[in-house]
Amino acid sequence: MVEAETGEIVDSGRASHPDGTECPPEAWWEALQEAGKGLLDRAEAVAVAGQQHGMVVLDANDQVVRPALLWNDTRSAPQAERLTAEHGGPEAWAGDTGLVLAASFTATKLAWLAENEPENAAKTVSVMLPHDWLTMKLRGATAADATTDRSDASGTGYWSPATGGYVRDRLVQAFGRDLALPRVAAPNEVVGRTASGAAVAPGTGDNAGAALGLGLGPGDVAVSLGTSGTVFGVSDVPAADASGLVAGFSDATGRFLPLVCTLNAARVLDTFRTLLGVTHEEFDALALAAEPGAGGLTLLPYLDGERTPKRPNATGVINGLTTGATREDLARAAVEGMLSAQADGLAAMAAQGLTAKRVLLIGGASASEAVRRIAPSVFGVDVEVPPSAEYVALGAAKQAAWALSGAQTPPQWKTGDTARLTGDAATPGSFRNIVEQYASLRDETSSWAAHQ
Repeated sequence: MVEAETGEIVDSGRASHPDGTECPPEAWWEALQEAGKGLLDRAEAVAVAGQQHGMVVLDANDQVVRPALLWNDTRSAPQAERLTAEHGGPEAWAGDTGLVLAASFTATKLAWLAENEPENAAKTVSVMLPHDWLTMKLRGATAADATTDRSDASGTGYWSPATGGYVRDRLVQAFGRDLALPRVAAPNEVVGRTASGAAVAPGTGDNAGAALGLGLGPGDVAVSLGTSGTVFGVSDVPAADASGLVAGFSDATGRFLPLVCTLNAARVLDTFRTLLGVTHEEFDALALAAEPGAGGLTLLPYLDGERTPKRPNATGVINGLTTGATREDLARAAVEGMLSAQADGLAAMAAQGLTAKRVLLIGGASASEAVRRIAPSVFGVDVEVPPSAEYVALGAAKQAAWALSGAQTPPQWKTGDTARLTGDAATPGSFRNIVEQYASLRDETSSWAAHQ
């Protein structure tokens, strides 16, 4: 809970819900009630920011047909390939929806449902996203009156950021017939009221919520280093990347949010920390004791396969390993490799017209001293690290305050003091070599991926 004028956090709550790749939506509602106990009845306005892409299907009585398939459920990968091949190829999908289909996106999950659970598919009359369902529950509304927002709609595979409308032909191609869909509300609209009378804002997808919470504007790019990594920024024009590297999402303000997602980020550092048998602080010290370039070691950090680039069956590769390699070199190679993968995301964004003028580093791994010291040189720009915070939740709170105010633009809240990090000007050539060596290994192994 925050103060609407300043964004000052005055109270908070937390609750867990089940892990895995599918989840009964009722578990989210129970978690929301637990986390919001003593908060929801005091709020003047609320908004929900939730994970993107999840498939919540309802029957004619607004009952959930089956547990929701979540963004990280990959069972619909064959349907993504089939839909792409049969209905125009990557260019057509990117042009229509801003996306090249992958198993994450809702359209592919609907195709999986139609093919693999025909009885459940036959019961389904409407589909929505996790935050849509929770917003509907908060409002006490029905599916016929359900709402969503631009940011989450843009991750479905049947909505167009460029036109601002649903592409129902794509929905029918995926599911075999049309379905009822939530109305896409304006970013600052009050879409209903809670039982206690609080205004309900449209809500947003998690990445758009983080962008709103951080106060990103055009030219700003956030690099989020959680278990996986995301590189996303605010743009005035929609992205339509037929390569599939950049997802052409919308943001929560009326602009656009091109995004690159990698499966491997903080987990890379955790893996090497475990292998070396050291603490977080000891790992940072090892990495910073090595010279740039890690004694010739280059890590391709696709430890659990990779989404960007699309190599689902890939594994990690260490190149340049000799008898002279040290523990320090291994730690340094892990940091440089993980950051180089995110630098690929920045380059893909630039190819879509969004060259980073400012990079904000967030997520768990942004606390690493080694990451902070090395990132600016690998990225080639100065980096800012804002204070640690739940920026997705702050983005939802900011949207709620915006809807409550009736203003044309969202409130401008201060995020606190940021640390500004500058690259190593003394050895710029070394860091150029790091990026070039990484790119060479990445491209060399692309031929291996074709045979996996």
